[in-house]
Formats: sequence, C-alpha cells, structure tokens
Amino acid sequence: MDTIGANLQAVKARIAAAENLCGRVAGSVALLAVSKTFSADAIRCACAAGQRAFGENYVQEAVDKIAALQGLELEWHFIGPIQSNKTRQIAEHFDWVHSVDRLKIAERLSAARPAAMAPLQLCLQVNIGNEDSKSGVAPGDALALARSIAALPRLKLRGMMTIPPASDDSTVQRGYFAQLRQLRNELTANGCALDTLSMGMSADIDAAIAEGATMVRVGTAIFGARARP
Repeated sequence: MDTIGANLQAVKARIAAAENLCGRVAGSVALLAVSKTFSADAIRCACAAGQRAFGENYVQEAVDKIAALQGLELEWHFIGPIQSNKTRQIAEHFDWVHSVDRLKIAERLSAARPAAMAPLQLCLQVNIGNEDSKSGVAPGDALALARSIAALPRLKLRGMMTIPPASDDSTVQRGYFAQLRQLRNELTANGCALDTLSMGMSADIDAAIAEGATMVRVGTAIFGARARP
C-alpha cells in the first residue's frame, strides 16, 4: 500500500477506536481529508484507498483540482475563510461550505448557487474561544444568523464548525467542543434542525469525537507535512 493509503487507514482506525471508546456508533464520524496545497495526484491516491470527501482552503487551487479530477465521484468541502469576490466560484464548484460566519456571505452563496445543482450544504463557523485572530460568528450571535441563513434559497444549513484555541490538554479540548455541542443543541431546540458538528483535527480528534463530532478534518496525518513558502 502507498504511503497516503496507509496513512488514511491509520487515521480511520484512530477514529474507529475513539468511537468505540466513548460508546459512539461505529461509522458515525465522517472523515474529511484536508487536501489544501497537495496535488491532484495525491488526492487520486487517497481516492484509490477509499476516501471520497476532501476539504480545500484556497478557491483557485481547489477549482483547478476539481476540474482535473472531475471523472471521479468526489465530495468537495470549502473550509477556509471566504472572500466576497470568491463566493460565485465556491457556489458553483463545492458541495459543502464549513466557514460561513456572515449573512452577507450566505446571501451571495445563495444567489450564485446554480439551480441545477443540489442545495449547498452549510456549516456556521463559530469562534468558540472568542479569539481575535480567528474567523467565526460569536456564540451569542449564532442563533440569529442561523435563522436568517435557513430562510435563504439554494442553501441547506446543516450544522456548525469550529477551530478552538490550541491546547495539549484533553480536558481543555473537550471543554471547547462541549460548548459547540451545547450551542448546537440550543439552536436545535429553537427550531434550527442541525445534524453536523465539524470539529476536531489531527491533534484533538479523540476529544472532538468524545464530545459529539460528526465530521473531523485531517490533512497532515494523511498527506504528510505541507511545504512552506
């Protein structure tokens, strides 16, 4: 087995072990392979090993790879910051967007989503640690934003995504993820039917799964270290 394939199987085994440890149903946590900066050939290797969902941060890089791999049945997720002038390309090429934190961006995605395509699946990015350096809606503003987005056509609001403050302490990690889960439950109780918690990366997968993640985003552990400019 090639390196990417072996890495992918190791990550899936880690997810399965975490599911089992905390009593989650086997297969209840989806793996999103973060392929930003890696080539279309690297994605082909992951696809050959059974991976179908890929996350990208940079619009033009992603659009080029989507075109190069259009013969494969892949699911594309945009997970990076969204600039207003990139919303049309995102709406026309992606299946999911995890990083919506403003109504203006959601409105532009809605307007640009082609009618022939299935509704664009959306997650709200929540700044759960209230960090100035990170994007995301403040937890206290999430319900109002979710209600506004849910009313837009051509979009389907599915859940929430977060990138919590970095910590090596699993108790701290779980605390942030628990806050997002509780916020999701609050929004659901207020009429927003959300089924997705996109949370957890290589360093904190186990904590995220223990607190209810339904999708984890893993890149380096699958594809290797990214080249730095």
